[in-house]
Amino acid sequence: MRTSQFFFTTLKEAPADAEVISQKMMLRAGYIKRAAAGIYTWMPLGLRVLRKVENIVREEMDKAGALELLMPAVQPAELWQESGRWEQYGPELLRFKDRHQREFVIGPTHEEVITDAVRRDVKSYRQLPIHLYQIQTKFRDEIRPRFGVMRGREFLMKDGYSFHTSFEDLQREYDNMYATYSRIFTRLGLKFRAVAADTGSIGGTGSHEFHVLADSGEDDIAYCPASDYAANVELAEAVAPATQRAAADSVMEKVATPGKMACVDVADFLGVPLNKIVKSIAVIREKDDSSKTFALLLLRGDHELNEIKAGKLATLSPFRFATETEVDEYLGCKPGYIGPVAIQPNVQIIADRSVAAMSDFVCGANQAGFHLRGVNFGRDLPEPEVADLRNVVPGDPSPDGKGKLEILRGIEVGHIFQLRQKYAAALNCAYLDENGKNQIMEMGCYGIGVSRIVGAAIEQGNDDKGIILPAAIAPFAICIVPMGYHKSEAVKTKADLLYGQLKAAGVDVVLDDRNERPGVMFADMELIGIPHRVVIGERGLKDDQLEYKGRQDAEATMVAGSDILSFLQGKLCAT
Repeated sequence: MRTSQFFFTTLKEAPADAEVISQKMMLRAGYIKRAAAGIYTWMPLGLRVLRKVENIVREEMDKAGALELLMPAVQPAELWQESGRWEQYGPELLRFKDRHQREFVIGPTHEEVITDAVRRDVKSYRQLPIHLYQIQTKFRDEIRPRFGVMRGREFLMKDGYSFHTSFEDLQREYDNMYATYSRIFTRLGLKFRAVAADTGSIGGTGSHEFHVLADSGEDDIAYCPASDYAANVELAEAVAPATQRAAADSVMEKVATPGKMACVDVADFLGVPLNKIVKSIAVIREKDDSSKTFALLLLRGDHELNEIKAGKLATLSPFRFATETEVDEYLGCKPGYIGPVAIQPNVQIIADRSVAAMSDFVCGANQAGFHLRGVNFGRDLPEPEVADLRNVVPGDPSPDGKGKLEILRGIEVGHIFQLRQKYAAALNCAYLDENGKNQIMEMGCYGIGVSRIVGAAIEQGNDDKGIILPAAIAPFAICIVPMGYHKSEAVKTKADLLYGQLKAAGVDVVLDDRNERPGVMFADMELIGIPHRVVIGERGLKDDQLEYKGRQDAEATMVAGSDILSFLQGKLCAT
C-alpha cells in the first residue's frame, strides 16, 4: 500500500472530549471517527487492525471445531419475552416497533436467537454436540458511553454457543474454549490473564473472564504469583483468618465520639488501628409478600463490602441498602453510629469472616455521637451468622493455599460461561435421547469483544510517540520512509524496488510516498503503530546503506542495501 493511494489522516492533538489513552490514540491515528456518542466509524487504517484481530479469532474458532454462522442484528421481541429477559433487561436493550407495530430489539447478545434456531432443527442426540459462532455488530444503549471503543454502544463481538446432551460434555467444550481463548490472546501478542468470574446477568453456573493487563483497566483482578490462581475481585474468596479469636481482654464501654462517623475518623479519634473498627452496613431484603428483612452486615473498618457476594446469600437475595428512615426505624439512630449490640431480635446480623475472628473491637453504639469499645462476641452480643462478605486485599492468603494474593488491573476482552439449561429450558430447546425420551439441552456461551481488543491492545502498548501494537495486529508490518522520494531518482528507485520485493514476499508493507518533511513522516509512522521502519536516503545509498529502526528501538541500525530483504524477513520471523 502507498500512502498516496490510502485514506490517511492523522491529528496532532486528540479531541478535548477523548478520555483514555486508546481513545486519544485511535482518534489521532485516524483509526476511528466519532459518529455519535459511543458509535464510531472504523476508518481504513483502524479497520485493517480490526480485521486482523477478527481473522485470528476466526481461525482459532474454526480449528477448535466451531461452525460460523450469521444471525440477525434485529431480533423479535417474542423470543426475549419467551426467555423472560424482556422484563429483566434494562434500558440498555434498544427496543422499537416496525410499521406494523410489531416489537423488536437491536441485539446486545444472541442467546435467544441461537436457541430458537437450534430447537427448530436439532431433534436427536445424534446431532449433538454442536458449537455455532458469529462475528457480528452488537448494540447496547449504555447510559454513559465512554472510553471510545472500550465502552461504546455499538461494538463488534464474537459470540459462540454450544449445545450438549450432558453437563460432562459441556465441561469438555468449556475446557476446549478456555484453551482456544488462551491461544487467541497469545497469538494476538497480548499480556493477559484468565480469571474465575461471576456469571452476572447472563446466568449459568461457571465462568471465566479473559483480561488484558493494563494499569488503565476497569476491573481489579486478584491473583497469586506463586500459583495459577486468578479471579475477579468480585468473586475472589477472602479466606477466613487462620488464627482463632483471642480471648476478651477489655470491658465494653461507651465512649463519646462527637461528629466522628467515618471509620478512619473514629480510629484516629480513639487512637486505635483501623482494623480494630467494625462497621455496620444496613441493608433491606424485600420479600415477594412485601415484608422486609432488616440486616446489619459487619465488616472490618479497613475492608470493603463485596455486593456480589452479599447478594448471593440466600437470606439476603436480593437486597438493597436501607434508607436513613429505615435505619432509624429499626435501630433508633442515624447512620454513622449504628452497631450490632443490644438491638431488636428481628434484626439479622451477618459478620464477615474477618470480623468473626475479632475481639475487643470498636463499633457504633446506636446513639448519635457515641461508639462502643472493648466489644466481644458471645459476651456483649450473640455469635453472628458468618459469611464471606468483603473484597480481597493484597496480602490475603490465596484460596488455593499456595501463597498470598496481589491485585492488578485488567480490561475484560473475553468471557466464557456454562449456561447449563437457563435458556434451553425457557425456550424448550430439547432433543430425544437414546431411549426416545425428551431431554433439555445443556448450553455454553463464549464471547470475545473483537473491537474492544483493539482498544485494550493500545491501552497496553503505547508511549509518548503513539501506538505500539503487537506485530500480529499492527496495520502494516513494515513502513518504507524515503527521504526526497519526489526529488531523488535514486531514492525513488530503491524505495519502489524494496516495496515491490516485500509485497512479492507477502509482507504487509506501506510506502510513504507523500511529499512531506521527514519529521512528519516519522511521527505519523510511529503514531499509527508500525513495528518496523526502513529509511532510504541519498546519503546512505551512496554507501549502499539503509536505516532500520524497530518501533521500540532506542537507536537505528544501518543495513547494507543488498542485505535488507533478508534482514527484514529475519525481523518479521522473530516477532
